[in-house]
Amino acid sequence: MVTKGDMVYAWTPDSGLLEKAECGGAVTALLKSALENKVVDAVLAIRKGVDLYDAVPTIITDPKEIGGSAGSLHCGTTLVSKLIVKYLGGASNQKLGVTVKGCDLMGILELAKRNQLKLDNLLLIGVNCGGTVPPVPARKMITAKFGVDPADVVKEEIDKGQFIIMTKDGQHKGISIDELEEEGYGRRSNCRRCLYKVPRQADLACGNWGVIGDKAGKATFVEVCSEKGAKLVDAAVKAGALATSSADPKGIAIRGKVENAMFKLGEKWRKHDFSAISENLWDVIRDETSRCIKCYSCIDNCPVCSPIKIELTSGTTMVPVGYLPPSPMFHMRRFAHISDSCINCGQCEELCPMEIPLALFSHAVRVEADATYHPKLGSAPYKN
Repeated sequence: MVTKGDMVYAWTPDSGLLEKAECGGAVTALLKSALENKVVDAVLAIRKGVDLYDAVPTIITDPKEIGGSAGSLHCGTTLVSKLIVKYLGGASNQKLGVTVKGCDLMGILELAKRNQLKLDNLLLIGVNCGGTVPPVPARKMITAKFGVDPADVVKEEIDKGQFIIMTKDGQHKGISIDELEEEGYGRRSNCRRCLYKVPRQADLACGNWGVIGDKAGKATFVEVCSEKGAKLVDAAVKAGALATSSADPKGIAIRGKVENAMFKLGEKWRKHDFSAISENLWDVIRDETSRCIKCYSCIDNCPVCSPIKIELTSGTTMVPVGYLPPSPMFHMRRFAHISDSCINCGQCEELCPMEIPLALFSHAVRVEADATYHPKLGSAPYKN
């Protein structure tokens, strides 16, 4: 029996899931068990579309189909938090199992603050995240740096400081993330700045960091973060869907070192990115946003920006309609609106057709606010 605070290695005895899943298939097995035992009505998952650069959100209600969502997609950059509100009624009338990265979880918590979703109806399985790579830049990177046709890549992963690919013919190639990023490739800029690597405000925090010995590559490190998470693990073990053992103390220490190294790397990138704009922040924002075509993509794709859309689209004295580029106040009002809420997900920047570094600006403002005020980023109350 596990309790909140426990750390275990977990894996599934299901050979079918093991073929498709990674690191012992614990996350997939837990989601399948949750569906089978009616803990959730459905699972919001990400599955591979036409290729591994195509991350497709999908709702699964049949436990037999859960294996189709197994495995990670580092080249898919979907944010699931807003999907829950936009397409699933904020989970107000159904219980959902959701696998979340740090930014997904922060988005969910921010939306919960605004009563946009029902947190009690969500079963959140967090996964450690070292970052993601946008689909188009990923293809360019694989072509330029790996000398491989992106269509020939069947699997990719970020592990031990490398971006690693496996091709159709079974070849493995890995290149240091530092090397890639020094040359303008690698992870999304917001991922580089992120300090939320282990999502402990989920019910479970899962990943491969800290799995050592004979379990390395064959089990998932699971930190039990809530009573709900403990019940889920116990039920899966009782049903024979999951096996567990206590995490190796050395593995726990290694996991802590990996997380600390990721923190330091994130701080390095924050210093790099923010110092470049700190002396002339407002001039930089004015110059960069002068390319704006007022398509509203930054608002539509932000998980916390929706309430201000009416003000910014209907026109006010400060933000008049019909002028391109819009007054800088258009962006100033938006930055002010999310100054206490930007989760650094990067959706505004990634989906901006004019390639304005919007996430850099809003995250810089948020970090400044975090240094002075409360609540801190991701600190919304969470009922276990």
